[in-house]
Amino acid sequence: MSKKHSPKSMLILLVAIMMMFSMAACSSGDSKKAGETTDSGKSAVKLTENDPGWKADTSPITFDWYLNFSWFPNKWGVDPTSQYITKKTGVNINFIVPAGNENEKLNTMIASGKLPDFITLGNTEDAFQRMIDGKLVLPLNELAKEYDPYFFKVSDPAKLAWYTTKDGKVYGYPNASSSPEDYKQYGNTYIGNQVFAVRKDMYEALGKPDMRTPEGFLKALQAAKEKFPDVNGQALIPLGLHEFTEKGNYSLEAYIQNFLAIPKEKDGKLYDRETDPEYVRWLKTFRKANELGLLSKDIFIDKRPQMEEKIAQGRYFAMLYQRSDFTAQLNTLYAANPEATYIAIDGPANANLDAPKLDGPGISGWTVTLISKDVKDKARAIRFLSYLNSEEGNKDLFLGEKGVTYDTIDGKDQFKPEALELLNKDRSSFDKKYGASFTFWMLMNTNITTKWNPAQVEPFKQLEDWTKGKIVSGSQFELLDPLGNSTEGIINNKIGLLRGKTLPKLLMAGSDAEFDQIWADYLAKRAEYGMDKVQAYKQAKYEENMKKLKEFIN
Repeated sequence: MSKKHSPKSMLILLVAIMMMFSMAACSSGDSKKAGETTDSGKSAVKLTENDPGWKADTSPITFDWYLNFSWFPNKWGVDPTSQYITKKTGVNINFIVPAGNENEKLNTMIASGKLPDFITLGNTEDAFQRMIDGKLVLPLNELAKEYDPYFFKVSDPAKLAWYTTKDGKVYGYPNASSSPEDYKQYGNTYIGNQVFAVRKDMYEALGKPDMRTPEGFLKALQAAKEKFPDVNGQALIPLGLHEFTEKGNYSLEAYIQNFLAIPKEKDGKLYDRETDPEYVRWLKTFRKANELGLLSKDIFIDKRPQMEEKIAQGRYFAMLYQRSDFTAQLNTLYAANPEATYIAIDGPANANLDAPKLDGPGISGWTVTLISKDVKDKARAIRFLSYLNSEEGNKDLFLGEKGVTYDTIDGKDQFKPEALELLNKDRSSFDKKYGASFTFWMLMNTNITTKWNPAQVEPFKQLEDWTKGKIVSGSQFELLDPLGNSTEGIINNKIGLLRGKTLPKLLMAGSDAEFDQIWADYLAKRAEYGMDKVQAYKQAKYEENMKKLKEFIN
């Protein structure tokens, strides 16, 4: 007996069938839609390595870009350079910057399993590997193969090889990166950041003393304190150092070791620079300086803001410091009195008085940029990254828009006089008014932009010129530290904290004998913690680095 269906039941059946077809269509299109751009089709355009992919779609799109640097002050779209790039590419950027502790913010995002479209962080951060292990970021080489072969044309094969994981994928691309091959082409243009700076007027008034030996160093500090006891009513600080942190002090570790030209390896084995006799001799020199009242209590407690204030006041006689960290203060001093500025001189040296061997740009770069698995548009993201990484993109980021920030002057593309004047006078104001000269540095290639660099002027030129010829390539020594949550990483962290507690004690020791005891205890504690395991890990990474450099770099 047949059963009749009511019109209502037929309608329900028809709707159900339509929904099934709709779901099937959605399901069959998922893989394609995941890579489509917002213009629904242009991502499928067949592109070659010679085709700048970003030109395929310049419709408006906004990417969220996380920068793991709480100090980054700039916004996209408020200056003519970023406005020009948005008009050109269609891409707008919403920067996300942590308000407080960077690690806490990034760890929270990683724990949530969801990240902004782009992420830029220091290449030594544990979070870099954790995002890869957690499959929170996409392989750039695979995105490029599917959506933008141009990426391979504008990316350095050596740097891609350096960041290739064991599964053949590349998740991050560096900025400010220079391979050993780059040193052959650009090495004579490289400048260092580490300087031993003195206040010009005071140094010259003391007869330009030789401060390369411990004796000359202490004598000069003593003479400065006696001849210039105060600066504008405030006590002179004979020596300035980087701030003391829970894990040590840059000035008293790698910086002084580089000035002493202490090797990083010997006969293929990583060298424990801390145990070098020259290093210990100079730590004892700093201890003696403290005993003589030449180390102000301020240097043990001041953080960067307090140091910047005192540099601007010219209160330090000498500083073992990073020149880029006091450019604004240098400008202030120089504008008030060119003779009261800071200049670089030959500072602490080893017993042979060898020239320093300063760290230069390495293949790892400064930061790495990644693309999140949650990126709203894969094609547009990899294409925009390629654009920023290209010579065209770097020129736009560096020089800005022609006629606004730069022009062709005397046959060379260079900053307009008014822009250059502001750049040299007030970097912060330049960033806000023009947004050029790598205000947005996420993919900056400092090798490409060498040809557009303006001639340096004082008070910066002397400091930069002093570093030339002292720069060495150290790519093989990069990224050696173990991840923080590994066995070796936990040990390394404990040793770092131990060093942080020990350094002030060494400088405050009442005698060399007390110093020797503190130092012996420190070395014994390091060994007890498992220093040998950390050294073995770093040695293996070093050998892996050497293998990579030999395989991929001619």
